[in-house]
Amino acid sequence: DLIVHVRDITHPETVLQKATVLSVLKNLNLPSRLLDSMVEVHNKVDLIERYKPTEENAFAISALRGHGLEELKEEIEKKILIATGKKILTVNVNLQGPQLSWLYKEATVQEVEVMPEDGTARVKVIIGNSAFGRYKSLFPN
Repeated sequence: DLIVHVRDITHPETVLQKATVLSVLKNLNLPSRLLDSMVEVHNKVDLIERYKPTEENAFAISALRGHGLEELKEEIEKKILIATGKKILTVNVNLQGPQLSWLYKEATVQEVEVMPEDGTARVKVIIGNSAFGRYKSLFPN
């Protein structure tokens, strides 16, 4: 669904390495959407003072220090959702009914926040359009 190209930005041949990787990927005859949506990651930026990527859409990170990882995670999540046609939703469910069980079977449940006072829960899920359509028809409220 997505290509993430991680480069050691401190390597003396990092530009040549990028060109080589791109050449190999093009020779694999991958769908152009995969190449066009590739995420470029520049790692080890903690070793270069005040590093800023010159390439468009490149993420500067330090895996060692954790710098830039949250932004990278958000970008990957966004692109995966686009590529797979899924979305992240929060739905309110009645805990007395079968909705929560259904969501666990048909979607990816990320969070469940139970409201014991009224027997409901707010459920954050990753779900495809067709599954969400089935959910709405099975549980119209």
